[in-house]
Amino acid sequence: MSIFSNILDKLGLGKPAAKPAPTAPTARDSRPAPTTKPAATNRPVAAKPPVPAMPKPAMPKPVSGMQAPREAAYSRPAAPTTPAPMQMVDVVSKLDKLAANNPQELNWKVSIVDLLKLLGIDSSLTARKELAVELGCPPEKMGDSAQMNIWLHKTVLQKIAENGGNVPKDLLD
Repeated sequence: MSIFSNILDKLGLGKPAAKPAPTAPTARDSRPAPTTKPAATNRPVAAKPPVPAMPKPAMPKPVSGMQAPREAAYSRPAAPTTPAPMQMVDVVSKLDKLAANNPQELNWKVSIVDLLKLLGIDSSLTARKELAVELGCPPEKMGDSAQMNIWLHKTVLQKIAENGGNVPKDLLD
């Protein structure tokens, strides 16, 4: 698991909102249940005749120069699959709550090191360099840890916002 994926996971981000899958009715569901008489009458129950199948639609005649369309073209198209919307997470309140319960005074709004510590993720220089490479930090910033940390903090907050985190504009500028 990548470091950034770990950040998203700790914040509860990057997962689409749970959406129950629709269930298609079965053939059994579409037919009425057979009726039975009470056992006291001892009369046999008459079976209902089977429901006739629906006729297939007639194939249109081909237009000159065109092939006849295939039968598959007349089947019902599959419902379009759209991804479920991402669940928005109030990152600020979540991180503020973690900070309030942490014995250290961590300023996650300014420091990438404090943000990583707050989430229980390795905040060593090696780990931050790995995260910077993962997120595409420009090479000229990689040589100066202060510049890399500033870039990394801003980029991590932007990526959190892109993945469903509700991050205020003042933290993204």
